[in-house]
Amino acid sequence: MYTVAAISLFAAHGASAAQKPSTYPAKGQTAAQQATDDTECLAWAKQSTGIDPAAVAATPAPASGPKGERLRGAARGAAAGAVIGEVADNDASQGAAIGATAGVVAGGRRARQNQAAQASQAQASQAQSLDTFHRAYGACMQGRGYTVN
Repeated sequence: MYTVAAISLFAAHGASAAQKPSTYPAKGQTAAQQATDDTECLAWAKQSTGIDPAAVAATPAPASGPKGERLRGAARGAAAGAVIGEVADNDASQGAAIGATAGVVAGGRRARQNQAAQASQAQASQAQSLDTFHRAYGACMQGRGYTVN
């Protein structure tokens, strides 16, 4: 539960950090000149970094298909439960069933944790790519006489 909240907080912060920087004419550039410089600097940043911000923003989240954590958890739980059941009351099958159930739950938790970590890593990578692009754009606009924030 805490992981989902942390990812949501990171996503909200990452979205604000990944916005295009604001530029202000510092040498009396007209609005038309600023529009031209903006277009040219966006194209230059894309060409020089190899990063297309539209493609980065459209990148889907990592697939969250089954990875086998529940099945592996069930197998481990069944094995441990069989041993415990055999030792405790000579009923390995009941112990295996209880252990398998506990293992499925533990495996599901592990699966959710892995998916959250993958989503967090993908968001961080996306934010880093956009930051690199925006720094290149800002450098271009500064070179043309704009203040960049």
